[in-house]
Amino acid sequence: MNAITYATAQILRVLPRTQITRVMGHLADYAWPEPVGRAVVDLYCRAYDVDLDECRKASGFRSFDEFFTRELRDGARPLPEDPGVVISPADGRVDSIGPVDGRAFRVKGRPYQVDELLGDEAEARRYEGGQGCVVYLSPRDYHRVHAPVAGEIAVVRSMPGDYYPVNAIGVRHVHNLFVRNRRVAIAIDTPPESGLGRVTVVMVAAMVVGRITVSGIDERDVPIGTHELSPRRKVERGEEIGIFRLGSTAVVFFEPGVVSRWLAGEGAVRFGQPFALHAREKEAGKEATNGSTVRGAG
Repeated sequence: MNAITYATAQILRVLPRTQITRVMGHLADYAWPEPVGRAVVDLYCRAYDVDLDECRKASGFRSFDEFFTRELRDGARPLPEDPGVVISPADGRVDSIGPVDGRAFRVKGRPYQVDELLGDEAEARRYEGGQGCVVYLSPRDYHRVHAPVAGEIAVVRSMPGDYYPVNAIGVRHVHNLFVRNRRVAIAIDTPPESGLGRVTVVMVAAMVVGRITVSGIDERDVPIGTHELSPRRKVERGEEIGIFRLGSTAVVFFEPGVVSRWLAGEGAVRFGQPFALHAREKEAGKEATNGSTVRGAG
């Protein structure tokens, strides 16, 4: 650890992170004059190498929040035809991927308790021996989160927390970062015949992430507490389920026996990209291959 990294980590600990986040949230909502908005968007895009070609619009944003939560145009991200392929829920970078060991999931070598990430001990037991992954959304990325599978949103748990930055410095120097920060867990129950079980997407906030919006809940920032949706909200694979209004990170959990093979590794990933192969699809592929071999031999 060099001196600059160490100093930055110490500064982060004493900054009024919640107050900064609230102020930035208000500034993001400010309805700016068109010339100001054009200048800010242009500067931001050049600073972070933001590509607006796939977006529904590339100019005319009424506020920084509208720019930051920009939508993709229809058809910008074709999804894989095979329904057994789980897709990436967001643009970003896969930072960690692998098994849930007991009730812990390792992020950059550090164990995190799944019950603390999900906000429910009984729910965490569902994922013992399953699989998980972390997708970090950088300032340049598209910041809407989508369903990696088709199903119904059954419950949303909104948990209070701090607003440490979820970057390399924060992950390395803030103990239990992901469970110390504010987070929202979205549980998606898939159809029984799919064999995918319940897939949970945890949206983790960070400094200057003022709000997390979730489909099916009217408030722009999900109120703290457990929200059981009635009726449940049906979502198709690839349908929007949440919005980061600045920042941050999505953690996805799968039950045991669901993921047979990851189709994405650590590194850059895009929403809609094939992410994981369902175990049942792998077995079906084997049966199809075996069947064609037998027929060919006959």
